[in-house]
Amino acid sequence: MLKIIHPIAGGVALITVLVFWVSTVFVELTGQPATVVTVKMAIPWGFILLIPALIVTGVSGVVLSKHRRGRLVDVKRRRMPVIAANGVFILLPAAFFLAFKAAAGELDLWFYAVQSLELLAGAINITLLILNLRDGVRLSRRLGKTQAAC
Repeated sequence: MLKIIHPIAGGVALITVLVFWVSTVFVELTGQPATVVTVKMAIPWGFILLIPALIVTGVSGVVLSKHRRGRLVDVKRRRMPVIAANGVFILLPAAFFLAFKAAAGELDLWFYAVQSLELLAGAINITLLILNLRDGVRLSRRLGKTQAAC
């Protein structure tokens, strides 16, 4: 069951982060302040989906990898604290700060400075999540070949 839940939760988390990031870039490029405000205020509501998806992904990943060794497992394990720290210490506070500033109509220098940091940190997390997805697919292929050989 975890072999099904883990990739689904990971996919939901990745897609959610991608939607946040792409929406932000899109509204910034269109330059409509009202749309920027709407997106920035909506993103924290997306945490209702994102945070449980990340928790399920992390917990199921730990359980699935408990008795496994190898380079891919180790690399995925090393990425997860970076993803989590980036999310907890940069992305979550930035999203709430930006939502607060947007609600107040303060699209000022501080808003765009934090927005830039959020986009950078988001791009890093997207990259790391995609790398974990890629390595997870590789691991599942290897496990399938190993089990087929038995």
